[in-house]
Amino acid sequence: MTLLQFVADLGRRGIELWAEGDALRFSAPPDVMTPELRAGIGARKAEVMAFLRQRAVGVAAPIRRVPRDGGLPLSYAQLRLWFLAQLQPGSAFYNLPAARRLRGPLDAGALERALGQVVRRHEALRTVFRAGEGDEPVQVILAPPERFALRVEDLSALDAGAREDDAARIARRDAEEPFDLARGPLFRATLVRHAPGDHLLLVCMHHVVGDGWSTGVLFRELGALYAAEACGVPAALPGLEVQYADYAAWQREHLRGEVLEGHLAFWKERLAGAPTLLELPTDRPRPAVQGFRGALLSTLFPRELGDGLNALARREGATLYAVLLAAFQVLVSRYARQADVVVGTPIAGRTRAEVEGLIGFFVNTLATRAGLHDDPPFRQHLARVREELMEAYARQEVPFEKLVEELRPERSLSHAPVFQVLFILQENDGDDLRLEGVEVEAWQPDSGTAKFDLTLAVAESARGMRVWLEYNTELFDAATAQRVVEHFRTLLYGVVDDPGRRVSRLPLATRAELETIAAWNATDTPYGSGVCLDRLVAAQAARTPDRPALVFRGETLTYAGLEGRVVRLARHLRALGVGPGVLAGICAERTPDMVVALIAVLRAGGAYVPLDPAYPAERLDYMLRDSGAPVLLTQRPLLGLLPHGGARVVLLDEPLPDDGEGGGGTFPDVHPDELGYVIYTSGSTGRPKGVAMSRRPLRNLMAWQGGDWTGPAAARTAQYAPLSFDASFQEVFSTLQEGGTLLLVPADVRSDLGRFARWIVEERVERVFLPFVALQHVAEAALAQGIVPAALREAQTAGEQLRVTEPIRRWMGQMPGCSLANHYGPSETHVVTALTLPAGGAAEWPALPTIGRPIANTQCHVLEPGGVQAPPGVPGELYLGGENVARGYLGRPGLTAEKFVPDPFAGVPGARMYRSGDLARWKADGEIEFLGRVDQQVKVRGFRVEPGEVEAALETHPAVARAVVVSMGDGGSGERRLVGYVLADGAARAPAAGELRAY
Repeated sequence: MTLLQFVADLGRRGIELWAEGDALRFSAPPDVMTPELRAGIGARKAEVMAFLRQRAVGVAAPIRRVPRDGGLPLSYAQLRLWFLAQLQPGSAFYNLPAARRLRGPLDAGALERALGQVVRRHEALRTVFRAGEGDEPVQVILAPPERFALRVEDLSALDAGAREDDAARIARRDAEEPFDLARGPLFRATLVRHAPGDHLLLVCMHHVVGDGWSTGVLFRELGALYAAEACGVPAALPGLEVQYADYAAWQREHLRGEVLEGHLAFWKERLAGAPTLLELPTDRPRPAVQGFRGALLSTLFPRELGDGLNALARREGATLYAVLLAAFQVLVSRYARQADVVVGTPIAGRTRAEVEGLIGFFVNTLATRAGLHDDPPFRQHLARVREELMEAYARQEVPFEKLVEELRPERSLSHAPVFQVLFILQENDGDDLRLEGVEVEAWQPDSGTAKFDLTLAVAESARGMRVWLEYNTELFDAATAQRVVEHFRTLLYGVVDDPGRRVSRLPLATRAELETIAAWNATDTPYGSGVCLDRLVAAQAARTPDRPALVFRGETLTYAGLEGRVVRLARHLRALGVGPGVLAGICAERTPDMVVALIAVLRAGGAYVPLDPAYPAERLDYMLRDSGAPVLLTQRPLLGLLPHGGARVVLLDEPLPDDGEGGGGTFPDVHPDELGYVIYTSGSTGRPKGVAMSRRPLRNLMAWQGGDWTGPAAARTAQYAPLSFDASFQEVFSTLQEGGTLLLVPADVRSDLGRFARWIVEERVERVFLPFVALQHVAEAALAQGIVPAALREAQTAGEQLRVTEPIRRWMGQMPGCSLANHYGPSETHVVTALTLPAGGAAEWPALPTIGRPIANTQCHVLEPGGVQAPPGVPGELYLGGENVARGYLGRPGLTAEKFVPDPFAGVPGARMYRSGDLARWKADGEIEFLGRVDQQVKVRGFRVEPGEVEAALETHPAVARAVVVSMGDGGSGERRLVGYVLADGAARAPAAGELRAY
């Protein structure tokens, strides 16, 4: 290796070289320098010295003592903390508490004197900060105190349990007691006496005068000074050539000009385009203003795991720190579903040999960035992290505060800038303090604060790896924090087991979690024979022929009357060739004709294709042609809408031809796997796609629905949904199979939700199915009119995310006997999960309910992009399996294969599950939380819309060159609308500013 390559390699490793007289000095991060590297530098000392003098590479002036005859400048880091203290006077946020449990004979007097000696040795511990000229703060070093006062708390009179509780309380109080930066002192110590030979030592300093490394210096020196004081002999500690104030003055002089600009250029390039927020899934919404209340969780990972990680580090030419950081980056990337993540990590900042033994605020924070877009093997990711750390170490002197100032990231009061999670590898786990005859154990105090969303700290010890997780309690529950730690443990075992595995495939879920998810999906429920739904309606008609089945505008059709009309129409359809596998289109206004047509198609053995009269003629034409339906059932006023081509038309509002068979008729049994309906949904390519739903899923859904309903046995149900919305199937068959009454909402009432609210009361409706936005508007209208539908027993909502808004809560709170059911399921599966908010509890209903649990004979799988099961709390795409999965998309085998994929969890050959495209996560109680979409699909008034379909339609116009469609909320009710932007001059170019026009 040439000399130039050698020096450059040292720089990448974060090793700084400088010439001081005839001596070659170097400093390096503690986890980088190896004996071999140290020997290599020594062997090439002469040529390196010559190189440095010739090129002036890496030469930095040594730190010199500065006069103490006036105010001394603050370091960059100190300056930032001083300004923050002025903004938040009395805050304990930057307190640095540490504690050690001491078991054995302790000389408290020697301990107190030793602490005084530490304070005398280190000026930082007796420094205060005051305003200087022009309000520029300066640090003032106070004279050493005559005697350091060690606080003492005696708990020995209490029982054991009370002692531990009181000790924790005292530690918390000590950690939260603020410092006065102008008056000082900024360091204190407390000795808590549990019993003779059992003490707890608490030390606390303000961050402006110390850091984590400083705590280690303090404890190491305390041990040596304690031994000397206990024996009455002088301590053999070397003198300190310089103090922190000298370093602060040196930093101000050294870190400027070309040196600073070069370092800043590196960091600007490294962090360009980085995400401003790591969107971890939280237990509560992120507050508008960041809070800092926190808690601390501690656990011990087995020593065998640490040994395995160290062995991996050696094999890969990395450090344990790099391995752990790389694994933590993978963890938060998987949690946030972000391939580009920024993780903060502190670095000692002691790049000069002169300051290694000082107490002071040297620590700096590096922003490490991981790009996992290509889903690399962990080994490759580790190599990237190792290289990045080497480059970052070489530019570590740029204070993080200065970097933020230069980067000017998009600022938000809701979160920290640049990064929101921190990783720390501590040098020790309490073995930095050694007292003769006393057993010392680390005791981690809980400060009650959290500077970041999550801070993960790891320390090696003889017993294993001690892991601490500090978490923001305004965002996360304790149970969530515990899961984070367990997932990190599982991930580390996976790294040790197979570092060649891609990062998306590394395990997170524990074995217990996978077993729990399997139990949540154990929904097998025998529902007996596969009797077709239309036969259930026939059976009900045989039992209760005179009971009202349909009511429309004051007219009633009994079950006997309904069955008679269904049989006559079904016979006619059979004569036209409708049977198993044959599609029949239904385009009808909201009258009994529509319901009769639906049941009759199924009775004939066919499947229906709903054609909403409100759709544009072009869409209806496409659906008819794409489905190839040979028969069309409609009404005469609608004929003009329907370019029916060669389809045989049956007019529902005109008498059927007499077939001479009277009122009876027999129909062959239809296999449950035959089609029941084909419903068209939006398509991302501009082509709607037909969801081909078999009869078996529909029968399963209705069997579950019948068992789930707790209202009156023969409920009066509003038929509100259009036939093209699959909820209409629920409305019709869940009512008629139980002998209820289906109340058809007239079109003019349905379009006016104020009238609809009154109609619910007038018709004594007991059950209603409404999309969330419709439910919201009905609640608002009812409250405005003072309407309380006393007969209502259940409101069921589906089609879009439910939010329990204040109008919904107030309105349904007036009906103590009415529950609210939230059903979830895309058209490709119909309902697969459900949650019922209990009657009488509207005041306690959550604002954003979950989508509940899998219903009977269905399964839900939350899968990460790598295809592994996401553990509870971790988001992933929701895959839907079980009996409610549709057959696929009509005539679209490629799309069917893409979205209906093999189900590896079913244990049944040929089983498939549907990729919903919905983002979700398991909650700890087995309910599923809906989080949004993994694509651009949106819901508008309960209808699924692909913006790409609208864009494709806009771009068919010859005057439109480009189109962009976005979904926008109204800022109040949660209702969304689509806004299209088009470049209308036909030019094949990107739009210039101001050229996009909104519609």
